[in-house]
Amino acid sequence: MEASFEVEVCVDSFESAVNAEKGGATRIELCSSLLDGGITPSLGMFKVIKRMIDIPIFVLVRPRGGDFCYSENEVAIMEEDISIFKAHNADGFVVGALTSNGSVDRGTCQRLMEAASPLPVTFHRAFDMSRDALQALEDIIALGCKRLLTSGQGKTVTEGLELLGKLSEMARGRIIIMPGGGINEDNLEAVLKVTGTNTFHSSASISTKSQITFTNEKVSMGSNSSEYTWKVCSTQRVENLVRVASRCLQSKHVTL
Repeated sequence: MEASFEVEVCVDSFESAVNAEKGGATRIELCSSLLDGGITPSLGMFKVIKRMIDIPIFVLVRPRGGDFCYSENEVAIMEEDISIFKAHNADGFVVGALTSNGSVDRGTCQRLMEAASPLPVTFHRAFDMSRDALQALEDIIALGCKRLLTSGQGKTVTEGLELLGKLSEMARGRIIIMPGGGINEDNLEAVLKVTGTNTFHSSASISTKSQITFTNEKVSMGSNSSEYTWKVCSTQRVENLVRVASRCLQSKHVTL
């Protein structure tokens, strides 16, 4: 695949990180608990993965699931997490925060940007929960974020395709719009064609089953999902996405 194409894969386990690199990912976003939309990963997981893969690791810094309006203590936790991961050679960070009225929380985000500096920062899909997408885009650009991860405020990129196109046009040369949210082999070409971007974000995951022989289906550890199946990044699915992206690049659907 052309080196100018960025394929970011979101992972929440060691196995997924290794599979992503094998499939051709050029960067991973590392988090925990994708079932909660992703939260800050453990330092232990980061350190082991860092030793085992060669592609850059951007660390998601999000102290909990739920909304993106954070207390002072939660902001302090995020600053501390950034400091710790920086000291252990993270390649970049993924952050985001909103005010109670749905605007970008520029004060909080500025603190997180300063903590992360000089490493690059992606503003995550908190953007998709914002009140005014176009104003939020300008606020995020003003903060100095390198990338904006977004589904175009749709449940998936397919639903948000129109706004993705508009954001890409408005952002050209000022910030990288990175489509993400339900990207798969079937919709990637349309997303790349509409946005003209050279980057995208996907979990590229499949369900996997536990190898355990005894199960107790009467007990659930805090969610309605089974403890005996979970999602893991598929090397094959990443390879499929890379092929689609390469084909789009060759057909000049993408503006470099």
